[in-house]
Amino acid sequence: MVYTRKNVSTLTSAERRRFVTAMLEVKRRGEYDEFVRRHIDYYVSDGEGGLRAAHMAPSFLPWHRCFLLDLENALRRVDSGVSVPYWDWTRDRTPASAPWTNDLLGGDGRRSDRQVMTGPFAYAQGQWTIKEGVTDGAFLMREFGRPRKPIQLPTLASLNAALSDPVYDTAPFDSTTRRGFRNRLEGWGHGVGNATWENHNRVHRWVGGHMLGGASVNDPVFWLHHAFVDLQWSRWQMLHRGAPYLPERPPGPGDSQHRRIVARREKMPPWGVTPESMEDHSLIYRYA
Repeated sequence: MVYTRKNVSTLTSAERRRFVTAMLEVKRRGEYDEFVRRHIDYYVSDGEGGLRAAHMAPSFLPWHRCFLLDLENALRRVDSGVSVPYWDWTRDRTPASAPWTNDLLGGDGRRSDRQVMTGPFAYAQGQWTIKEGVTDGAFLMREFGRPRKPIQLPTLASLNAALSDPVYDTAPFDSTTRRGFRNRLEGWGHGVGNATWENHNRVHRWVGGHMLGGASVNDPVFWLHHAFVDLQWSRWQMLHRGAPYLPERPPGPGDSQHRRIVARREKMPPWGVTPESMEDHSLIYRYA
């Protein structure tokens, strides 16, 4: 049965409560920290050797689609009526808007140490202790807008610029790629300072705290953010019908990306599914 992912700003109080309850139960069971570890393990950058599957590569979108589905399946094992809502950061742009309410994700971190003090995921509530990450801190951290180096959330114009690109991805298929929908959405920009970050990446920078780097899954907003990113892939496909995931074929031995990226019909770790098989989600879920 096809289920629906809703805009977080439209959730009823009961839907918010069920989502939070399911998330906390997945955390209590120890499953959630496995998701954090998996994302850390697959956060491979251009400068590292080996395969890049999750970031800085064409498979950024299908990889995170699989990742979202795994989390969603874990939630639905707790409550079959729960799905991951999406956060439209082009519209809900302030700390007072969804999803930062006290009955959902809580708000910003306090100034002294960036610790989140409100909502069900605050450390003081006793149900959301950080166990996997790059620091030793046990509490969830945020720093909205990075006051010391201020940054704004992406605009609708920035998102539409990515959606308007008719090609999925182009060589060299990494963070330096200047054309193609994938990197314009993923957001490895060009320039200095905040110009370096666009769309998806800029959201991670704006939230700050644990949303910076490979351990970003520790913040539950990760999933709402990536649900919106996933929605953009669907919208791009509708705007550019027939435009496929690229590259179609693996780069050859003489190419700098040989064995470093996943082609359309190659298996994508850790699931062993192909990007091609993830291009259509209509038999699993839809967006409201």
